[in-house]
Amino acid sequence: MRILIIEDDEILADGLQSSMRQAGYAVDHVCNGKDAVHIAQSESFDLVILDLGLPKLDGFSVLKQLRAGQRSMPVLILTARDCLEARVKGLDLGADDYMTKPFDLPELEARVRALLRRGQSGYSPALVHGDLAFDTIGRRVTLRGEPISFSSRELGVLEILLTRAGRVVSKEQILEHLYSFSEEASSNAIEVYIHRVRKKIEPAGITIRAIRGLGYLMDKSGA
Repeated sequence: MRILIIEDDEILADGLQSSMRQAGYAVDHVCNGKDAVHIAQSESFDLVILDLGLPKLDGFSVLKQLRAGQRSMPVLILTARDCLEARVKGLDLGADDYMTKPFDLPELEARVRALLRRGQSGYSPALVHGDLAFDTIGRRVTLRGEPISFSSRELGVLEILLTRAGRVVSKEQILEHLYSFSEEASSNAIEVYIHRVRKKIEPAGITIRAIRGLGYLMDKSGA
């Protein structure tokens, strides 16, 4: 999952990025509204965390432009503005959730997980495929009840393939899912992660097929 943080407080932004990355998400950060609109309209994100008091373009204007441009990713407003008028305006403009500062990090992380689940068609906290089970909240994978160890990147690959089982997933989609725009990535790295994931889930009888020129396909039914 890829998250865009739009926050002009660098210290808070650094803390949010660290927390989200530890949870296994790819994270991008911008500190002003003008850049936020450009990036959110040109890149693919699964969730946006949006401050309201931004330079160049305020958060309300950013949200309005995103929704006017038919960008449907979930948006969580995270702001110091706790008045009723601001909450109502943010939700009316298309925000999916509204949270005020100061906040408790575990609650923010829980709201992020809830919005990501809501934003994915058919997405569930527990992704079960044959004998394989992926707890997307705890970020744990088990095979017939026994845990399997995955790196955060490998979990990202497994997650996107599980949520799209039976459909071809391109390398570009996997790259967008795993990496922020500040990170270097290559299609060769994706091939390595696919190889590692394939070997780990082989005992479950689950096949990941390479479709030449298109991407990868996880069989729909599982074992």
